[in-house]
This record gives sequence, structure tokens and C-alpha cells, in this order.
Amino acid sequence: VVDNAKTMCDVIMSRGVDVVTGSTHNHIVLIDLRNKEITGKELEKALGDVNITVNKNAVPDDPRSPFVTSGVRLGTPAVTTMGFKEEEVEKISNWICDVIENHQDISKMDEITNSVIELTSKYPVYNL
Repeated sequence: VVDNAKTMCDVIMSRGVDVVTGSTHNHIVLIDLRNKEITGKELEKALGDVNITVNKNAVPDDPRSPFVTSGVRLGTPAVTTMGFKEEEVEKISNWICDVIENHQDISKMDEITNSVIELTSKYPVYNL
């Protein structure tokens, strides 16, 4: 879980997205969106639209209200439980960054949705 969070953190920062504290030592990565053209609330919705679940979250000294926020909180326990390793976490992390950069591009969002569905279909939550 922690290794996956560190991978996620590294990929996200390599794409020019700020992470609060600049690293992680646990299962959580807190993204700071103040230098991006999207709020935490907007990113939570956009990622939900492509089937990636996150929570909007305030960042230290957040200028936005708690109902909007300037950050999102990412966690790795659920995907790790599903069987994701570093390779899959890298993909998810890049898709998160792609959504941050392209949340208004419908064709790009559709492409990401299809990629997420393809990946997650290989790792079902329940074997029914």
C-alpha cells in the first residue's frame, strides 16, 4: 500500500502537479491544485466521470471554502487490495494528471474512461 502511494506521488509530481509535503510516508497522497485551472470539487467530479474515485480535500492555507477546496486526497488501499502493483498505479496516476490537464476535452475524457474500464476489468472487486 505504501509502495503504491510512493509510486503515485512520484508520478504525479513528475507531471508537474504539486503534492502537499512533497512526498508520502503512508497510504495517502494529497494533491495541491492551487497552481492548476481546476478546483478540488471540479477534479473530484471529473475523475468520478472517468471512474476514478477521489475526495476533494482542503490543503494548508487553502484560499477556497471547504465545499470547493484546492486539493484532492488520493489513497492506495483499495487498488492495492484489488491487486494493483506499481505498473497499474503508474497508469492511474498518469490518468489523474491527464484529467487535471484535459478535464474540458470530451474526447480525451472518453479515452481515459475507456482505459480505466479496460484496466479495472482485469481486477474485479468481487469474483461473482
